[in-house]
Amino acid sequence: MNVQFLIRFDDICPTMNWRVWDQVERIMVDQDVKPLLAVVPDNCDPELQVAPADPTFWQKVRGWQDFGWSIGLHGFQHRYVTKSAGILGRNRYSEFAGLPEETQSHKLQHALEIFRREGVRPEAWVAPAHSFDQVTVRLLSQFGVKCISDGYSLFPYVCLDGVLWIPQQLGNFREMPFGTWTVCLHLNRWTARDIARFRDNVALFHGVIVGLDDVRFSYRNRARTLSDQLFFNCFRTIRSLKA
Repeated sequence: MNVQFLIRFDDICPTMNWRVWDQVERIMVDQDVKPLLAVVPDNCDPELQVAPADPTFWQKVRGWQDFGWSIGLHGFQHRYVTKSAGILGRNRYSEFAGLPEETQSHKLQHALEIFRREGVRPEAWVAPAHSFDQVTVRLLSQFGVKCISDGYSLFPYVCLDGVLWIPQQLGNFREMPFGTWTVCLHLNRWTARDIARFRDNVALFHGVIVGLDDVRFSYRNRARTLSDQLFFNCFRTIRSLKA
């Protein structure tokens, strides 16, 4: 199988860095790139309040989705309330992992209701801090969110709960021989140099950048294998040693 890259932007909310975003959006439109945008339904995280709130935010979200870009459900309020690292063991703080099922269900229902009210389809789950647990996965499946953008593997797979896991392994572009790689980007603190690097990377990797729909179609029936589990274990160990 050939290599492919999916671009994901996290922390999309009304108070994001719009000055940077306007330039990044233009790059993706010009290059016909279809990213996954992780939208916070009801942002209450002061760390994400970096610009005045855009009153047309949800109109823009609907416009991105109409344009063929994918919208991810990025938690509920982006507030960390537990010290659980969840399934991935990546960050020891979470909005969901470690909470009772009733509490998690309440949060997800409120988040999905906001999306419904605003006319936005949640096409994937993107957990704040990459932290969620098996309770979260089971609830997502019950609520009809059948795609998770997270985890460590070379290729996407469908888990026993019927949810497609699209791995997220990189924080920037880099040459890879094969596999499906999600590049997770946070633009709130970007400088002109970061924008220029993004523009160069999009041009360099343009032929192998795909959209969420492409990945979902290609791997919609692929079950998890032993090699996926081995890759997960190795990748998580390597990340923990670097932490």
